[in-house]
Amino acid sequence: MKIHEYQAKAILAKFGVPVPRGEVVFTKDEARAAAQRLGTRVVVVKAQIHAGGRGKGGGVKLAKSPDEAATLAGQILGMQLITHQTGPEGRLVRRLLVEEGLDIKRELYLGLLVDRSAGAAVFMARAAGGMEIEEVAKENPKAILRQTINSAVGLQPYQARNLAFGLDLAPEIVSAAVPFFQSLYRAFIETDASLLEINPCVVTGDGRLVALDAKMVLDDNALYRHPEFKELRDLDEETPLEVEASKFKLNYIKLDGTVGCMVNGAGLAMATMDIIKLAGGSPANFLDVGGGASEEQVKNAFHILLSDPNVKAVFINIFGGILRCDVLASGVVNAAKELKFKTPVVIRMEGTNVEKGQEILRDSGFGFTVAKGMKDGAEKAVALAGGAR
Repeated sequence: MKIHEYQAKAILAKFGVPVPRGEVVFTKDEARAAAQRLGTRVVVVKAQIHAGGRGKGGGVKLAKSPDEAATLAGQILGMQLITHQTGPEGRLVRRLLVEEGLDIKRELYLGLLVDRSAGAAVFMARAAGGMEIEEVAKENPKAILRQTINSAVGLQPYQARNLAFGLDLAPEIVSAAVPFFQSLYRAFIETDASLLEINPCVVTGDGRLVALDAKMVLDDNALYRHPEFKELRDLDEETPLEVEASKFKLNYIKLDGTVGCMVNGAGLAMATMDIIKLAGGSPANFLDVGGGASEEQVKNAFHILLSDPNVKAVFINIFGGILRCDVLASGVVNAAKELKFKTPVVIRMEGTNVEKGQEILRDSGFGFTVAKGMKDGAEKAVALAGGAR
């Protein structure tokens, strides 16, 4: 679950990480009042959307007076902010963060994430902040410092010092950097975050380290341990179909293709998208109904798939273990009766009660295409969706 910058900073502050003073606002008048309360010579007006690159898109501005803060807020609020992470459609700005301006001497990059290959958290740092870490990793991976953390003991002081020295921090700042880095690690671990990125972390003129920006992604699967975080979810920042799918506990991600996919199991879903691409098509979504999906869930999944106007054909690829093939087939037939759709459907199923499932499909009268295997199913779905692209 992604959260806004101001929400991430509120969490970091609870763990002792220094962040700029600021307030979230929803109107230009609130922005003026916030700037007055901050009382600094310069304030920063920042759009709050779930995407990076806001500054380049015009979503981060400096104001030298409360009135200028109000004017800038009026310009940014309601704009369709386009960045490299939003796509060409952009994101509507509904809220802003008004923060105190700081005397910035250096910008650094700090990040924590789970390294799946190491099976551990890794702390990354770079001596120049404000840049996209993906670009740096591609062009100059050696510029990124890394410390892999043993979860049994956490980030050790020597590891924090290694990072601080690697960043070429002044000796008097190194002593502050060690507890700063350890506080970041505690925030990452204790909130069950999957990503914590401070880009940039700044060194101020008076020698302080401050998290000038903050990006956090919280693990959905751990939210039961953090009921207080559920209110941080901003449904306006999520794709409507993904929000709808979450209501039925379906794992759905919208993509840009024309072949809708319904699959049970994340691994099979990834393989299904790959084979659609191999057949010359493009998947319209990732949709994992789960191993124990009910007939009702299958029907709901179908409704979500067909709500995407880009879907020209549907490929259902199921290995029936816990989800029996006859249950899947009944769900598909009932969805066809209720939704009265005309979109062509290709079904490949194997496993428990496969013969009964195929019989249900054949006798339904809806003309479903039953494939002989994954390759055959993908090729038929791509052809029905309009052919290779």
